[in-house]
Amino acid sequence: MPVLRDCDELSIPQIAQAIAETAEKAKHAQYGIEDLRGGTFTISNLGAIGGTYSTPIINWPEVAILLVGRARRLPVVREDKIEPRLMMPLSLSYDHRIIDGAMAARFLKEVIGYLESPGRLLLAR
Repeated sequence: MPVLRDCDELSIPQIAQAIAETAEKAKHAQYGIEDLRGGTFTISNLGAIGGTYSTPIINWPEVAILLVGRARRLPVVREDKIEPRLMMPLSLSYDHRIIDGAMAARFLKEVIGYLESPGRLLLAR
C-alpha cells in the first residue's frame, strides 16, 4: 500500500490532493519502495467495487485497518417505526497487543460521528 504521510497535520483539501497524487503515481507504477514503507493504518474501500462486508487483515507492521463497505438503503427501526436509512458497513481490525478494544470502539464511534455529520470535519483540528 502506498503511504500518505503526516496526514494528521493536513487539512481535508490537502489530504484529498495527496490521495489524488498517490493514486496517479500508483496508476502509472511511479512509486518507489520508500512510498510503501512506514504505514501505521490502512483504509480500504470495498464499497468501491460493490462489496459490503468483509474482515480486513492488518498489513504488518501496521496496527489497524478500516474497511468501508458499500452504502445502501436498508430498513431501520427508529422510535418504533421502520424507515429506510442509508447504511454503510465499517469493519475495523486492530492489533490487541497495541490497541485496547475500548480505544478502538471509541475511534470507530468518532469515525461514525464524522460520517453522520461531515460538517464537523471543518471544525476539527
